[in-house]
Amino acid sequence: MTTAQHPPYRLDVHGTDQHGENAALRERGPVTQVELPGGLSAWAVTGHEELQTLLGDPRVGKNPGNWRALQEGQVPEGWPLLGMITIPGMTSADGEDHRRLRSLVSQGFTPRRVEALRPHVEAVVAELLAHLERLAPGPVDLREHYAYPLPMRVIGELLGIPEEMRDELHTHSGVLVRSSATPQESVAARNGMVALLGRVAAERREAAAAGSPGDDMTSALIAAREADDRLSEEEVVGTMMLMFIAGHATTLNLVTNAVRALSAFPEQRGAAVAGTVPWSAVVEETLRYDSPVAHFPMRFALDDIEIGGVVIRRGEGILASYAAAGRDPRRHEDAERFDTSRDPKRHLALGHGLHFCLGAPLARLEAEVALRELYGRFPGLEAVGETTPIASFVSNSVQSLPVVLKG
Repeated sequence: MTTAQHPPYRLDVHGTDQHGENAALRERGPVTQVELPGGLSAWAVTGHEELQTLLGDPRVGKNPGNWRALQEGQVPEGWPLLGMITIPGMTSADGEDHRRLRSLVSQGFTPRRVEALRPHVEAVVAELLAHLERLAPGPVDLREHYAYPLPMRVIGELLGIPEEMRDELHTHSGVLVRSSATPQESVAARNGMVALLGRVAAERREAAAAGSPGDDMTSALIAAREADDRLSEEEVVGTMMLMFIAGHATTLNLVTNAVRALSAFPEQRGAAVAGTVPWSAVVEETLRYDSPVAHFPMRFALDDIEIGGVVIRRGEGILASYAAAGRDPRRHEDAERFDTSRDPKRHLALGHGLHFCLGAPLARLEAEVALRELYGRFPGLEAVGETTPIASFVSNSVQSLPVVLKG
């Protein structure tokens, strides 16, 4: 049992070759120290078994008040990812606070409510396919014209965010999860999101006071606050931020990554198009093979804990390395191969334990419908040209995805 095996591995803040970097991290062991921007250190948990253990360990928390580096003033304002780590909401709360916040949001994502959204998701997909028809045969950026507008429309409408605000919010949220962001960009993005979503919350509160409450989730959060004082104003806006970011960015990357994988493995595309394997299997294998999130920051050791033969000291930060665990060869045979015939849910890409992604059913629904209908119309669709990774070790996808739309 050791506290450190190697000098910290400096993560590439630009995410240039995440899967190559993940392989190098796994070579160092399933739990290894990494260097974050600004010379800060943390632990990356890259092994599947070890990550599952971490995600279910009650000695690990999410409240950044438990991060020793933050307590000791080592993390400056504007540090990349600080704006995301400290959003007041479920992903930065522990214990009773986490249960309180999660119980309110979970009411909007019950299986019944998510399934009730299916006709709307299908209608949005049909609109987007009609748009692609006008752009065919391309090349066309599928990320911009298809993978992005679908989840953005759905989560924007669920939260009651006006359409004219959504692109700006998307830009801000992209900066918040970008490990290569400058301090000025990070602070501006956090402030920009708080201002825009605060305006939405204020409008919904005014409408409720005037006797015309909305039926969106922002109005529901405000109603809960007004009725029971269960949410502070900061928590309302923080929860909106979390729902907006998680509600579109994960699905955006998931659909993009699935199309990339199906282009790289045409036999798998053929099986899905032919109906030999269900589209749900394509979604699950994409989550394993090319997780939308690479290293999710951050968890904190609440006590000295031992994972994978390594001791993580109290107060140290921990990254949940979903993309690395998805290709752990100890868990997945021929892990570098995209294979839709695998056991469909043997991955951790949507979390595990108390912080399992509440929006997972909606993300799965959106991705499955999007892929089924896309390939139903363009069964020979092919990705073409060069792609550039998103400049972050948090998000795992590409900035654009040019494709040729073949019938």
